[in-house]
Amino acid sequence: MALFDFLFPLLIVAIFILSKAIKIVNEYERVVIFRLGRLSGIKGPGLFFIIPVIDTVVKIDLRVVTIDVPKQNVITKDNVTVDVDAIVYYKVVDPSSAVNEVENYRYATSTLSQTTLRDVIGQIELDELLSNREEINKDIQEMLDVATDPWGIKVTGVTLRDVKIDDTMLRAIAKQAEAEREKRARIILSEGEFIAAEKMKEAAQLYQDMPAGLKLRELQTISEVAREKNLIVISSSMEIGGIAAMSKAFSEKNKS
Repeated sequence: MALFDFLFPLLIVAIFILSKAIKIVNEYERVVIFRLGRLSGIKGPGLFFIIPVIDTVVKIDLRVVTIDVPKQNVITKDNVTVDVDAIVYYKVVDPSSAVNEVENYRYATSTLSQTTLRDVIGQIELDELLSNREEINKDIQEMLDVATDPWGIKVTGVTLRDVKIDDTMLRAIAKQAEAEREKRARIILSEGEFIAAEKMKEAAQLYQDMPAGLKLRELQTISEVAREKNLIVISSSMEIGGIAAMSKAFSEKNKS
C-alpha cells in the first residue's frame, strides 16, 4: 500500500508531462520550436514530441490568407482623386522567417498592402487605372512579393476590386467618351466619302474611255426611273421638241 501511495503521484506527474510533450498538427500547419530561447527546428505535420517547460512552440498556418484592403483615398498622376480598394492573397512558405524576421507577419503584410496600393496608384494616370487593371494587379503583386520575401511570405495574387470617382469627374469622362465616339464616326464617314470619290473617279475615267458604256448606263437608269408613272424622264440625247411634246402629252393625260 505504501508503494502504491508513492507511485501514484509519480504516475500522475508522468501522464501530465507526457500530455504536454505530445503534439499533433494538421497537414496545413507547421510548428516552430524554440529550446531555451534558441531556434530548434520546425516540426509537422502529424505527431511529434517536445520537452515540456524547456521547449516553446509557435504554430503557423500554411494556407492562403485573404486580406481585404480597405478603401484608400489616392491622387493619381494626373491629379484625380479616387477611392480604391483591393484584395491580396498570400501564404507562408517559410515558417521560421515568418516568426523570427517580423513581429506579426499578418499585420505587417496588411499594412504593407495598403501602402503599396497607394504608391502604385499614385504613379499612374486615371485612364491607365481604368483600362489596365491586369497590369496594375501584377505590378502590386510583384512589389509586395519582393518586400515580404524576407518574412517567408509569398504573395500569390492581387485584385483591384473597386475604383470610385466623384460625380464631377464621371461627367467629364462621359463627355470625353462622347467626343471620342463622334471623332471616330467622322473619321469613318470621311474615309467612306474618300473611297466613294475614288470609285467615282475610276468610273468617270472608264466612261471617258468607253462612251458606249456611259450610254448603256444612262438607258439602265431611265429604265429604273420609268417605273414611277408620274415622272418625266429627259435623256441627254432627246431634242427640245421631243421634250416639249412629251410634257404636253403628260399634262393632257393628267387632266383626263
